[in-house]
Amino acid sequence: MLEWIAVAFVLVNVYLATRQNMWSWPAGVVGVSLYLYVFAKAKLYSDAGLQVFFLAMQFYGWYHWARGGVAHARSLSAVTRLSPREWLATAAAVVAWTAGVGTIMHRYTDAAAPYPDAFTTILSIIAQFQMTRKILENWTLWIIADVVYVGVYSYKGLYPTVVLYVIFLVLCVLGYRDWAASGSTTTAGAQPA
Repeated sequence: MLEWIAVAFVLVNVYLATRQNMWSWPAGVVGVSLYLYVFAKAKLYSDAGLQVFFLAMQFYGWYHWARGGVAHARSLSAVTRLSPREWLATAAAVVAWTAGVGTIMHRYTDAAAPYPDAFTTILSIIAQFQMTRKILENWTLWIIADVVYVGVYSYKGLYPTVVLYVIFLVLCVLGYRDWAASGSTTTAGAQPA
Protein backbone atom coordinates (compact mmCIF):
# COMPACT_ATOMS: atom_id res chain seq x y z
CA MET A 1 0.00 0.00 0.00
CA LEU A 2 2.83 2.39 0.86
CA GLU A 3 4.35 1.85 -2.58
CA TRP A 4 1.04 2.74 -4.26
CA ILE A 5 0.78 5.96 -2.23
CA ALA A 6 4.36 6.85 -3.23
CA VAL A 7 3.48 6.12 -6.86
CA ALA A 8 0.52 8.50 -6.71
CA PHE A 9 2.47 11.39 -5.22
CA VAL A 10 5.47 11.02 -7.53
CA LEU A 11 3.19 10.73 -10.54
CA VAL A 12 1.51 14.02 -9.60
CA ASN A 13 4.99 15.50 -9.04
CA VAL A 14 6.23 14.62 -12.53
CA TYR A 15 2.98 15.51 -14.29
CA LEU A 16 2.95 18.96 -12.70
CA ALA A 17 6.65 19.42 -13.56
CA THR A 18 5.88 18.77 -17.24
CA ARG A 19 3.33 21.59 -16.96
CA GLN A 20 5.93 23.82 -15.23
CA ASN A 21 3.56 24.00 -12.25
CA MET A 22 5.02 25.02 -8.87
CA TRP A 23 2.85 22.51 -6.99
CA SER A 24 5.00 19.71 -8.39
CA TRP A 25 7.54 20.33 -5.62
CA PRO A 26 5.35 19.71 -2.51
CA ALA A 27 3.92 16.56 -4.12
CA GLY A 28 7.52 15.44 -4.69
CA VAL A 29 8.40 15.93 -1.03
CA VAL A 30 5.77 13.37 0.01
CA GLY A 31 6.51 10.91 -2.80
CA VAL A 32 10.29 10.76 -2.40
CA SER A 33 9.97 10.47 1.38
CA LEU A 34 7.85 7.35 0.95
CA TYR A 35 10.13 5.89 -1.73
CA LEU A 36 13.12 6.20 0.60
CA TYR A 37 11.57 3.45 2.71
CA VAL A 38 10.34 1.35 -0.25
CA PHE A 39 13.76 1.23 -1.92
CA ALA A 40 15.69 0.55 1.28
CA LYS A 41 13.41 -2.41 1.97
CA ALA A 42 14.04 -3.70 -1.60
CA LYS A 43 17.84 -3.41 -1.07
CA LEU A 44 18.17 -0.85 -3.86
CA TYR A 45 20.56 1.26 -1.82
CA SER A 46 21.52 3.79 -4.46
CA ASP A 47 17.86 4.42 -5.16
CA ALA A 48 17.17 4.79 -1.43
CA GLY A 49 20.03 7.26 -1.03
CA LEU A 50 18.84 9.06 -4.13
CA GLN A 51 15.57 9.84 -2.39
CA VAL A 52 17.46 11.87 0.23
CA PHE A 53 18.98 13.91 -2.61
CA PHE A 54 15.57 14.24 -4.27
CA LEU A 55 14.07 15.52 -1.04
CA ALA A 56 16.61 18.34 -0.84
CA MET A 57 16.13 19.07 -4.56
CA GLN A 58 12.35 19.43 -4.10
CA PHE A 59 12.98 22.42 -1.86
CA TYR A 60 15.74 23.80 -4.09
CA GLY A 61 13.60 23.45 -7.23
CA TRP A 62 10.67 25.16 -5.58
CA TYR A 63 12.92 28.06 -4.60
CA HIS A 64 14.59 28.32 -8.04
CA TRP A 65 11.35 28.18 -10.01
CA ALA A 66 9.78 30.82 -7.77
CA ARG A 67 12.74 33.18 -8.41
CA GLY A 68 11.76 33.46 -12.07
CA GLY A 69 8.29 34.63 -11.14
CA VAL A 70 5.02 32.78 -10.86
CA ALA A 71 1.76 33.33 -12.71
CA HIS A 72 -1.17 31.15 -11.66
CA ALA A 73 1.20 28.57 -10.08
CA ARG A 74 3.27 28.31 -13.31
CA SER A 75 6.99 29.03 -13.13
CA LEU A 76 8.06 31.85 -15.44
CA SER A 77 11.79 30.97 -15.32
CA ALA A 78 13.21 30.52 -18.82
CA VAL A 79 13.93 27.05 -20.20
CA THR A 80 17.60 26.68 -21.26
CA ARG A 81 19.66 24.08 -23.17
CA LEU A 82 23.00 22.39 -22.59
CA SER A 83 26.05 23.26 -24.66
CA PRO A 84 28.04 20.45 -26.35
CA ARG A 85 30.70 20.85 -23.64
CA GLU A 86 28.09 20.37 -20.92
CA TRP A 87 26.79 17.24 -22.68
CA LEU A 88 30.34 15.84 -22.70
CA ALA A 89 30.77 16.60 -18.99
CA THR A 90 27.45 14.89 -18.28
CA ALA A 91 28.46 11.74 -20.18
CA ALA A 92 31.84 11.59 -18.41
CA ALA A 93 30.18 11.93 -15.01
CA VAL A 94 27.74 9.13 -15.81
CA VAL A 95 30.48 6.73 -16.95
CA ALA A 96 32.78 7.47 -13.99
CA TRP A 97 30.02 7.24 -11.37
CA THR A 98 28.57 4.03 -12.82
CA ALA A 99 31.96 2.31 -12.87
CA GLY A 100 33.06 3.52 -9.44
CA VAL A 101 29.87 3.25 -7.42
CA GLY A 102 28.72 0.10 -9.21
CA THR A 103 32.01 -1.63 -8.37
CA ILE A 104 31.85 -0.56 -4.73
CA MET A 105 28.27 -1.78 -4.36
CA HIS A 106 29.12 -5.05 -6.13
CA ARG A 107 32.08 -5.78 -3.85
CA TYR A 108 30.92 -4.46 -0.49
CA THR A 109 27.12 -4.73 -0.33
CA ASP A 110 24.34 -7.16 -1.11
CA ALA A 111 22.94 -4.75 -3.71
CA ALA A 112 20.51 -6.46 -6.07
CA ALA A 113 21.64 -4.72 -9.29
CA PRO A 114 24.76 -2.66 -8.51
CA TYR A 115 25.67 -1.33 -11.97
CA PRO A 116 22.17 -0.53 -13.27
CA ASP A 117 21.41 0.96 -9.83
CA ALA A 118 24.52 3.18 -10.00
CA PHE A 119 23.78 4.16 -13.63
CA THR A 120 20.20 5.21 -12.98
CA THR A 121 21.21 7.00 -9.80
CA ILE A 122 23.70 9.31 -11.49
CA LEU A 123 21.33 9.96 -14.41
CA SER A 124 18.62 10.84 -11.91
CA ILE A 125 20.88 13.16 -9.92
CA ILE A 126 21.92 15.09 -13.01
CA ALA A 127 18.42 15.10 -14.50
CA GLN A 128 16.88 16.32 -11.25
CA PHE A 129 19.41 19.13 -10.97
CA GLN A 130 18.75 20.09 -14.59
CA MET A 131 15.00 20.06 -13.95
CA THR A 132 15.36 22.44 -11.01
CA ARG A 133 17.34 24.78 -13.30
CA LYS A 134 14.79 24.32 -16.13
CA ILE A 135 17.33 22.80 -18.54
CA LEU A 136 15.45 21.10 -21.39
CA GLU A 137 17.75 18.06 -21.61
CA ASN A 138 16.66 16.86 -18.18
CA TRP A 139 13.84 15.08 -20.01
CA THR A 140 16.28 13.19 -22.26
CA LEU A 141 18.19 11.90 -19.24
CA TRP A 142 14.95 10.93 -17.50
CA ILE A 143 13.84 8.95 -20.56
CA ILE A 144 17.09 6.94 -20.58
CA ALA A 145 16.91 6.36 -16.82
CA ASP A 146 13.24 5.35 -16.95
CA VAL A 147 13.89 2.66 -19.56
CA VAL A 148 16.54 1.09 -17.30
CA TYR A 149 14.40 1.57 -14.18
CA VAL A 150 11.56 -0.41 -15.78
CA GLY A 151 13.93 -3.36 -16.21
CA VAL A 152 15.41 -3.15 -12.70
CA TYR A 153 12.06 -2.76 -10.95
CA SER A 154 10.57 -5.62 -13.00
CA TYR A 155 13.50 -7.79 -11.89
CA LYS A 156 12.84 -6.84 -8.23
CA GLY A 157 9.07 -7.40 -8.50
CA LEU A 158 8.15 -3.77 -7.75
CA TYR A 159 5.24 -3.84 -10.18
CA PRO A 160 3.39 -0.68 -9.09
CA THR A 161 6.69 1.16 -9.57
CA VAL A 162 7.13 -0.45 -13.02
CA VAL A 163 3.73 0.93 -14.03
CA LEU A 164 4.78 4.33 -12.65
CA TYR A 165 7.98 4.38 -14.70
CA VAL A 166 6.17 3.41 -17.90
CA ILE A 167 3.88 6.38 -17.29
CA PHE A 168 6.97 8.49 -16.56
CA LEU A 169 8.31 7.62 -20.03
CA VAL A 170 5.21 9.09 -21.61
CA LEU A 171 5.30 12.14 -19.34
CA CYS A 172 8.98 12.73 -20.11
CA VAL A 173 8.29 12.79 -23.83
CA LEU A 174 5.42 15.22 -23.24
CA GLY A 175 7.58 17.29 -20.88
CA TYR A 176 10.34 17.56 -23.46
CA ARG A 177 7.88 18.57 -26.16
CA ASP A 178 6.11 21.12 -23.98
CA TRP A 179 9.29 22.68 -22.58
CA ALA A 180 10.84 22.90 -26.05
CA ALA A 181 7.70 24.57 -27.37
CA SER A 182 7.60 27.10 -24.53
CA GLY A 183 9.51 29.47 -26.81
CA SER A 184 12.18 30.58 -24.37
CA THR A 185 14.95 27.99 -24.84
CA THR A 186 18.54 29.29 -24.92
CA THR A 187 21.91 27.65 -24.31
CA ALA A 188 22.58 27.24 -20.61
CA GLY A 189 26.19 28.38 -21.05
CA ALA A 190 27.87 28.52 -17.68
CA GLN A 191 25.29 26.43 -15.83
CA PRO A 192 26.78 23.14 -14.58
CA ALA A 193 25.59 19.90 -16.11
